[in-house]
Amino acid sequence: MFVSLPTLTVLIPLISLVGLFYSASVEDDFPHGCTSTASLCFYSLLLPITIPVYVFFHLWTWMGIKLFRHN
Repeated sequence: MFVSLPTLTVLIPLISLVGLFYSASVEDDFPHGCTSTASLCFYSLLLPITIPVYVFFHLWTWMGIKLFRHN
């Protein structure tokens, strides 16, 4: 069973926020020690940045297709 899109748009940022708070409370050198791709801290900082960028470029592509079709 698949989760609906509105549920995912709420669930994914909440999960990344929980991961960010977990990393901030567990890691000793939180913002500076997040350079290893093997740590959860790295991905808890990467995920909140990746989602808005993906949404922006997805909408940019959709808008380009809509403008191309109507011209």
